Amino acid sequence: MDVVWLARLQFSLTIMFHFLFPPITIGLALLIALLETARWRTARDVYRRASDFWLGLFTVTFVVGVATGIVMEFEFGTNWASYSRFVGDIFGAPLAAEGIFAFFLESGFLGLLILGRKRISSFVRWFASLMVVLGTTLSAFWIIVANSWMQTPAGFRLANGRAEMTDFWAAIFNPSTLPRFTHTIAACWAMGAFFMAGISAWYYLKGRGSDVTRVSLKLGTVVAVVACVLNVATGDQHAKQVARTQEVKFAAMEGLFVTQYGTALTLFALPPTQSGRRVGPELSFPGLTSFLAFGDFRAPVRGLNEFPMEDRPPVAITFLSFRHMLIVGGLMMLVAFLGLVLLLLGRLERARWWQHLVVWSIPLPMIAIQLGWVTAEVGRQPWIVYGLMRTRDAVSKVVGAPQILFSIVLFGAIYAVLGVLWLYLLRREIVHGPALPGSEGEVGHAAA
Repeated sequence: MDVVWLARLQFSLTIMFHFLFPPITIGLALLIALLETARWRTARDVYRRASDFWLGLFTVTFVVGVATGIVMEFEFGTNWASYSRFVGDIFGAPLAAEGIFAFFLESGFLGLLILGRKRISSFVRWFASLMVVLGTTLSAFWIIVANSWMQTPAGFRLANGRAEMTDFWAAIFNPSTLPRFTHTIAACWAMGAFFMAGISAWYYLKGRGSDVTRVSLKLGTVVAVVACVLNVATGDQHAKQVARTQEVKFAAMEGLFVTQYGTALTLFALPPTQSGRRVGPELSFPGLTSFLAFGDFRAPVRGLNEFPMEDRPPVAITFLSFRHMLIVGGLMMLVAFLGLVLLLLGRLERARWWQHLVVWSIPLPMIAIQLGWVTAEVGRQPWIVYGLMRTRDAVSKVVGAPQILFSIVLFGAIYAVLGVLWLYLLRREIVHGPALPGSEGEVGHAAA
């Protein structure tokens, strides 16, 4: 058994499972803040009850997300000790900032909302919801800073076999930080919006529509449209950045082996063979990749053949994950805009066909996010720090394959239990439903 492959497998499984939860909480935090804003400005009770209900689902997801994220801290020190030594001087600041400024900000004000919402003023409650949004956003920012530096390292020097920071701001705002951050946040907003709209639609399908579900369905639909549009805009900027700073990854994303002028955008196709030849049907638009990446329909895009074989990422996975992300994103856009049309026509609450559609669409943003992560991380291979350190050189020297395999089985069992527990608590909250008019209600029966 190959130690590098097992270590990569373990980290992939743990981080992909963990990353099911932060997008939901980041997206729901924004939606709850919007509900709290409406409650504070109008004093209407429906917004209070809606906020309380979604805060309960947020809390359950937040707790499981924290529990699943802890293990990754240990993986850096055990399976990836060589990597940790190499990047320690760079990663110390953003990871410390994420813990001190972001996590405690988010968890502190979340605790205030859950435990003290009946004891604080209307303004403080609204302000606390904004701080939860700020905390979740800052947490995402600092994590993305660390990961972006691995993609496009900047503000450092190599000394004593390590990367040492020379320019804090250059390292933090490396070329991929802002494009990746804005695209990730837009995707998280879409996740929260589809989560809210889908669950609200489920109530209508079950004959349990109420003033809370009406408000939530409309809010989720509108935010889904805005988030999908932002996803397209930020994704375009991110793709432009990859085309400029990670040419070999971009070539793998496009399945391009030979440098071309006026490169077509292929929306659907089978991955190319190692010789670069494509077989089977495909749907492509001439010159569009060149235009989207460089603003010129005739601009050249470098092919994989211009890079050494040992520096090329796995083409099939990178190509297919990127294509499927685009397809899933297109489906999300279709569902969101159909909902907007129904909303403008005043038929959103009666269109059962669309309600079925949006319920089944709840996982779409989650799938798109996972595919985007696969594209970014597999497309960076064989580098763990792009151009500086190869993945095979980053693993620990003293941790063997049997230990890693045992931990994969152990973490798999623990995560399976956590996943089932999350679904059980989520279902319990949803079946219970929002508080009725005139009721004080509770936040997170399962969490409390």
